[in-house]
Amino acid sequence: MLEIRDLVKVYPGPVAALQGVSIDVSKGMFGLLGPNGAGKTTLMRIVAGLLEPTSGAVRFNGEDIVTDPRRIRRQLGYLPQDFGFYPHLTGESMLRYLLVLKGVRAPQGRKRLAAELLDRVNMSYAAKRKVKGYSGGMRQRLGIAQALAGDPALIIVDEPTAGLDPEERIRFYRLLAELAEDRTVLLSTHIVEDISVLCPRVAIMYDGRFVADTSPTEARNRLAGTIYQGAVEQDDLNEIERRYRITQAILIEGRNQVRIHVPDEEASESGLPEGFDSVPPTLEDAYLLLAQANGSAEASS
Repeated sequence: MLEIRDLVKVYPGPVAALQGVSIDVSKGMFGLLGPNGAGKTTLMRIVAGLLEPTSGAVRFNGEDIVTDPRRIRRQLGYLPQDFGFYPHLTGESMLRYLLVLKGVRAPQGRKRLAAELLDRVNMSYAAKRKVKGYSGGMRQRLGIAQALAGDPALIIVDEPTAGLDPEERIRFYRLLAELAEDRTVLLSTHIVEDISVLCPRVAIMYDGRFVADTSPTEARNRLAGTIYQGAVEQDDLNEIERRYRITQAILIEGRNQVRIHVPDEEASESGLPEGFDSVPPTLEDAYLLLAQANGSAEASS
């Protein structure tokens, strides 16, 4: 169990990156969703024992991470947002070097352990290829291979699918889901699809605070019957935006397809725009509405 209590981090400026966040995370996949700058990476670095908080407590399986970060490092696999590799090394050589840096014990030798880890992430075929020739997905799988070294009880992955093409993203989803079967995996991302596919539970973060602790299904169900979609001419878009809360506005075949949130009481009072029909809500609708609400509250305070 990962326990986070009243965590605060203030950088010089001052900038309050975390404003008293608290949450419990048990075994399985847990999602942390929020825009860039919400405080997700700061939180991940504190949990990983790489950054000292201003105040608050973090414990994993009863071990105090803030007081003694070494306690978490023996149980941790960490894939940060920007993981540096030496491009001239092969995947196998790079991984063996990382095993040395991490101090991972390998009774049968690091070469064999590296081979086993590469096989675990389906990278054996590229073991002898130089890292500079790896795709984004291959680099991420190599990063997960090093994170798996030592059989960690907690794995932290920060924005792991950013920049991956659709095929590589699907491969990475399957790998992360497999890893979460017998350990805690903390996934930090600003990509809503990552959470929808992988996480039975998600905390939504905004401006250094948790604004929701829910499941994708629960978040969608709360909006049932309140999301509508229709095609809107460009000249009418400003009027729709003035009268309704827009969750998404995208171009499809050159036309604006707009999704709006209209609670039941508002729909009965003011009606709906012509041509708008009820549609199933998505996690992205819920996420964007929360972000809008918190952004409005921040602007008015």
